[in-house]
Amino acid sequence: MSVTAAQGFTAAGIAAGIKANGNPDLALVVNNGPRLAAAGVFTSNRVKAAPVRWSEQVLRGATVSAVVLNSGGANACTGPKGFQDTHATAEKVAEALGGEHNAGEIAVASTGLIGVLLPMDKLLPGIETAAAALSADGGEDAAIAIKTTDTVHKTATVSQGGWTVGGMAKGAGMLAPGLATMLVVLTTDADLDSATLDKALRDATRTTFDRVDSDGCMSTNDTVLLLASGASGQVPPYADFADAVRTVCDDLARQLIGDAEGASKDIRIEVIGAASEQDAVEVGRSIARNNLLKCAIHGEDPNWGRVLSAIGTTSAAFDPDRLNVAINGVWVCKNGSVGEDRDLVSMKDREVHITADLSTGTESAVIWANDLTAEYVHENSAYSS
Repeated sequence: MSVTAAQGFTAAGIAAGIKANGNPDLALVVNNGPRLAAAGVFTSNRVKAAPVRWSEQVLRGATVSAVVLNSGGANACTGPKGFQDTHATAEKVAEALGGEHNAGEIAVASTGLIGVLLPMDKLLPGIETAAAALSADGGEDAAIAIKTTDTVHKTATVSQGGWTVGGMAKGAGMLAPGLATMLVVLTTDADLDSATLDKALRDATRTTFDRVDSDGCMSTNDTVLLLASGASGQVPPYADFADAVRTVCDDLARQLIGDAEGASKDIRIEVIGAASEQDAVEVGRSIARNNLLKCAIHGEDPNWGRVLSAIGTTSAAFDPDRLNVAINGVWVCKNGSVGEDRDLVSMKDREVHITADLSTGTESAVIWANDLTAEYVHENSAYSS
C-alpha cells in the first residue's frame, strides 16, 4: 500500500488534467498524526525548482502535515510566478484539509518538463478532488499519479515490531547523484522526532539514492521526504529504524534503475580496495558515466579497457599496474593488463556486475547504472512533444 502502509496516513491520486493524455497527475499524502514530524533531502543542483525552494523552507519548521505532488510539469525555471503558484498550491491544500493546518506545513513537489508554468486552473480544483478522495488505501493511486516517463509505479514497505516504513518513488531519467531525478515520499508510524528522521534519512540516501547514476544528468526537482505519524505508539531503536529506512530506499533506488529510460541492462559497479570511501565513490561514478562503456555493455561486449580509462580520469589513489577488473565474476584485467579470457564472460542476463579493484586500501562502494541505448536517445529527443 505504499505510503499508506504505515498507520496514520491517507493518500489519493487523481487525474486533474495537468497531463494532456488524461492520465493521473496529482497525488496527495496526508499525515493524520498524532505526530507531524518530518525530514527531507533535496537536489544539490544550484538551479532549483520552485517546489524545492518552497519545501526546503517548510522543512525548516520540521512539521509537515501533507505533501502534494504533481506530474506533467516541473514548475522549474518559471520565475516569481512559479513560486507564487507553489505557494498557492500549498494554501489550497491547507484549505481543502479543513483549515486545520497552514500552508507552511504543506510540502510541494513537481515533476515534468522544465520551463513551463503549471495550469493552475486545473491543479487547484484537482486538489479539492484529491482531498475528497483521501483514503487509507490510496497509496497505490498516489504512486501512479506521480509517474512521468516511468513505465511502472514504484513502492516498497518494511514492517517489524508493530511499526512500518512505507514509500513511493518516481524516476526513470535524469538519474544522477544529488539524489537521482526523483520524487520520493516515505512514511512511518514510528513515534520519532524530526532530528531522528533527518539522521536516518541522510544515512539512507547517502548509500542508496545518491549512488544511482543512470545518465549523469542531475535534476532541478529531486525531493525525498520522510514523515512520521507516531500512530503505532512504538519507539524503535535507532539502528532498527535506520536499517528499515535504508532497506526501503535501497528497494526504491533499484526500481529506479530497473525502469531507467530505454535501458536493457542494469549495471552494478563495485569498487573495492580503495584508499577511502570517497575514492571508491568517485571511481564508481566515473565508470558509471563512461558512455563508451555503457554502449559496450548494451552490445554485451566485456570491454574492460573502457573501465580502466574511466578509472584513470579520477583523482583516486591507485597504481595503474595494480588495477584489477572483473565482469560478471571473470577477472578480465589483472595488474593493469590482460587477465582471464574475456570470452568466458556471459552478459546475457539483465544485470551486469563490474568489480574494480584499486589494490590500494580497504574501502569500497557500489554504484548502480544502466546501459546506453537507441531507445534512450529516442525517448529523450521526443520527450517535450
